[in-house]
Amino acid sequence: MGLFNKIKTIFSKKELELYDKGFEKTRDNFVSSLNNLSNKYKTPNDLYFDELEEILISADIGVNTVLGFMDRIKNRVKKENIDDLEELQEIIVDELFIIYVEDDVLTNKLNVNDNGPTVLLFIGVNGVGKTTTIAKVANLLKKGNSKVLLVAGDTFRAGAIEQLIEWGKRVSCEVVSMEESSDPSAVIYKGIDKAIKEQYDYVLIDTAGRLQNKVNLMNELEKMNKVIGKLIPNAPQETLLVIDATTGQNAINQVKSFKEITNVTGIVLTKLDGTAKGGIVLAIKEELKVPVKYIGLGEGLEDLKPFDIEKYIYGLFKGMIKDE
Repeated sequence: MGLFNKIKTIFSKKELELYDKGFEKTRDNFVSSLNNLSNKYKTPNDLYFDELEEILISADIGVNTVLGFMDRIKNRVKKENIDDLEELQEIIVDELFIIYVEDDVLTNKLNVNDNGPTVLLFIGVNGVGKTTTIAKVANLLKKGNSKVLLVAGDTFRAGAIEQLIEWGKRVSCEVVSMEESSDPSAVIYKGIDKAIKEQYDYVLIDTAGRLQNKVNLMNELEKMNKVIGKLIPNAPQETLLVIDATTGQNAINQVKSFKEITNVTGIVLTKLDGTAKGGIVLAIKEELKVPVKYIGLGEGLEDLKPFDIEKYIYGLFKGMIKDE
C-alpha cells in the first residue's frame, strides 16, 4: 500500500474534506498537468522530466526545491529501473512527502510553556489577515479548553485595536488594550502581567506590520521580546509569521525579510484555498527552514487548521493515484 492510500486509512473522510476542498484550485492545475504528462509519454525520458520540472515550478514549490527533487526522482528511476508512469506518480507523491518530513528539527506542533502562560507573538505585514488569524487561533485553543488572552499590540494601524476587540467578543476572549499610538511594549507588559496573575494558558499578541521600515520594526520587536522575557522566562514560545499564500513568491520574500529582523519560529499561511500555488508550503520548509504551523483553507472561523503534512499530500494529489 502506497503512502497516499495509507493516509486514507488514518483519517476519516470528514477529516480530509477541508484539505480536499482547500487545495482544489492547486489540484485542478497541478494534478491535471501531471496526468496529462503521463498520458503524453509512455515511459520516463528527458522530455518527460523537463516538463515535470516545469509543472512543479509552476506550483510555486520553489526552483531550488524542484531541482533537488528532480535529482531524487531521476536517481530512483535509474536505480529501480522504473518505466511505468503510474508507478512513478506514486513515487512523486512519496518523495514530496519525504522532502517535508526528513528534517526532524522542524516541528509543526506549537511550543508550549509548562510553567505558566504560553506566549504566541504574531507578526506580518498589513493586509495578510493577521488580526483575523489571531482570533481563529484563539478559537482553536479555546476548543481545547484553554484559557486564552488577546493583547492588542498593534497600536499604530488605524482600527487594529477595535478590530481585535470585536474579534475577542466573537470568540469569547478578553482583550488587553490601550489607546491608539500607545507604546506597544506597555500594552504587552499589561497583558502578560494579567495573564500571569489570572493564570491564563495562552497569550496571543498582535503586532504592527511596518516592514517598510525594517530598523524601527526590529527595534520594536526586540523591545517587546525583552518585556515578555522578563515576565516569562524563555517567552515568547512562538513567533508566528502570518503570510498570504495568494501572493506566491512575494510571500517567500516576506519570510526572508522578517527572518532578517527577528526569530521566526513558525508560519501561518492564510488564503491557501484562494490560490493555485499550494506548493508554496514545501518551498517555505525546504528553502527557508521554517515550519508551517497553521493553514487557512477558507474565510470561516473554523477554516484555520493546524498544518498536517499527510492531509496536505491528500489534498494536493487526490484524483492522481489510480487505485484511490
